[in-house]
Amino acid sequence: MSVLSGKGAVVTGGSRGIGKAIVERLAADGAQVVFCYQSSDEAAEQVAKETGAHAVRADLGRKEDLERLFAEAEARLPGVDILVNNAATAEAQKLITDITDDDYERVFAVNTRAVFLAIQWASRVMRDGGRIVNVSSLNTQVPAPTLALYCGSKGAMEQFAKVAARELGPRGITVNVVSSGATDTDMLRGANPPEALESTPAMTALQRLGRPDDIAAVVAFLAGPDGRWVTGQNVLATGGLLL
Repeated sequence: MSVLSGKGAVVTGGSRGIGKAIVERLAADGAQVVFCYQSSDEAAEQVAKETGAHAVRADLGRKEDLERLFAEAEARLPGVDILVNNAATAEAQKLITDITDDDYERVFAVNTRAVFLAIQWASRVMRDGGRIVNVSSLNTQVPAPTLALYCGSKGAMEQFAKVAARELGPRGITVNVVSSGATDTDMLRGANPPEALESTPAMTALQRLGRPDDIAAVVAFLAGPDGRWVTGQNVLATGGLLL
């Protein structure tokens, strides 16, 4: 029997990159999956077709879209056992002096408020023994210029996980963070010049960029039965980029 047979999983941002790999892995492990995506119907439909997952188009910066995702999940899944908060925006990479109110509101709406509301919802509906995993970034520990909003919004979700781990622990629900390092995705390639990507592998202990399935494997461990004794932790899935 698959390790996640009979489990229901919700993944935000599941149509590409790390999120797609997470949907694929959880489905392969036997979970029924509902995932959301923001814009590419074609990509989402392909993931749904390949995995049997159900796709919901949603802009997580809009509270009504998030609530619709929750409603779809409750209607389609056998129960809510796994929540993976993966969706994020890396918009507004600007110096602090150049960040606008709109920039701030948008990034924190998607990266922080949506995660908080998802954890709040899961706290109410998740079955005992469930799993919550927040996907963060090594940038919260290795900050860089122009990443104030990204680092700040991701740092908040890391703290949400620690508090939620304490609150939900009595029900056997674990709450953890997976912080990815340099992972070969469209987002990474769009945010970095080619020469930077060429030099990054040499900075890791394993001498390569991460792959989305590398991160998905760590998420799957925390979401599965073998992750039952790990909670409130930030797992650095970086290939040894930071030691």
